[in-house]
Amino acid sequence: MAMQRYLAVASPPSPSSGHSHQTHILGGFVVGILTVLVVALLFYLIKTKLLPALRHRQLPQKLGQKGNLKEEKILLRRFQLEELGKATKNFSKDCLLGCGAFGNVYKGTFDDLGPLAIKRTHADSFQSAEEFRNEVRLLSKVKHRNLVGLVGFCEEPSGARGGKVLIYEYVPNGSLLDHFMGRKWRSLTWRQRVNIAIGAAKGIAHLHEGVSPSIIHRDIKPSNILIGDGFEAKVSDFGLVRSGPTGDQSHVSSQIKGTPGYLDPAYCSSFHLTPFSDVYSFGVILLQLVSSRPAVDITGHRPNQHIIDWARPSIERGRVEEILDANLLTEPCNTEMMLKMGQLGLRCVVKVPKNRPTMSKVCQELEEALYNADNLFINKQPSRGSRRSTGSRRPTEPGHKGSIDYDQSQNSVSIDGIGFQRFHVDMDSLSFQSTSLRCLELDNSSISIDIDNWEDIHEESSREKGLNM
Repeated sequence: MAMQRYLAVASPPSPSSGHSHQTHILGGFVVGILTVLVVALLFYLIKTKLLPALRHRQLPQKLGQKGNLKEEKILLRRFQLEELGKATKNFSKDCLLGCGAFGNVYKGTFDDLGPLAIKRTHADSFQSAEEFRNEVRLLSKVKHRNLVGLVGFCEEPSGARGGKVLIYEYVPNGSLLDHFMGRKWRSLTWRQRVNIAIGAAKGIAHLHEGVSPSIIHRDIKPSNILIGDGFEAKVSDFGLVRSGPTGDQSHVSSQIKGTPGYLDPAYCSSFHLTPFSDVYSFGVILLQLVSSRPAVDITGHRPNQHIIDWARPSIERGRVEEILDANLLTEPCNTEMMLKMGQLGLRCVVKVPKNRPTMSKVCQELEEALYNADNLFINKQPSRGSRRSTGSRRPTEPGHKGSIDYDQSQNSVSIDGIGFQRFHVDMDSLSFQSTSLRCLELDNSSISIDIDNWEDIHEESSREKGLNM
């Protein structure tokens, strides 16, 4: 009996038990590999999908949080309200530069810093605290020559003497709106308008592509484009900015904010905000740079007509002179460049956002068009005697009497031989403004030239000269 037990114990394992052991080892190996793959996949998804989404969600909350800026590490000068009051004569109306929905902007003069622009929010502004901190955090990190620089801030408890104040670099030549409205002593030349468009496009493109995550301005309009010493553009007022889409996102969902006339209809209908919403607003500004008209005209023959609907027919026909700012007709003007700027403006406002150019593409096309225009002028500049013969005559449309000559060498406009560039008026402090010359538009019926009578007078004058000879 004992011998049987010994034989049973000492007998070698059967083949079936060895096969089972190998199966367990192989199964454990497969399970281990699958576990490693699952962990690696989860790590990848968390790193590439979940964490960016959490950061993107937390960023707007962080921008709008109610913490005191004193506790944050912001490399900006912190001003005291007393020194701001001294610099602005206690926020006197004499120092007032402009008024906005959330505050007034004053000019302040400091002994060590010189003139600065001081934006003081209204005490009863509904979202002034959120937008104030938004602007401080953003501008403390974003630097570009075509973006208004933030010098410092002041944040004190609300009250009679408290409030939130932003201190910017002072931009001396006002805003683009000031020039459109004729508040400045002279109008902008065609070249200044193109350079302003290029500068503003560079600033907005930096917000869209030069920082991460991207930044959408949401309030691009003429009053937020300031004009510097060299008539370079500086984009300002970042109170409504919103971080743009990240990763695989095509848009961010947002409440509608902005200025009527410049708001993207696609954004208004879908609540989907993208950088192309800023492109739409900039397209409206390009049309305004050509015509100096408001985005929505409430005084014309068709009330509430948008500038896009008003300018599109003339631009599509290539007749930019029909919508050209009358001030540009008093001096040499590159009408071909103005036409290209108008055509680019229409491309920026197409209905489908993804079919619009990016701001960097807009900037590139404007620079290329200006470069080509300068080279064309240099290569085709004629002598004084041949200047008149180089012009080309474009027939007018039915219903228009007379014709319009285009001097390609000077890129100027003349109607029936009258060169507008030869009628420049300069009287010390007196200058023509767009609003007062609006009646000179070619499609305006308030001023008309009797071409038949003009020709009769010309023939009679020629006959008299023949008799005298």
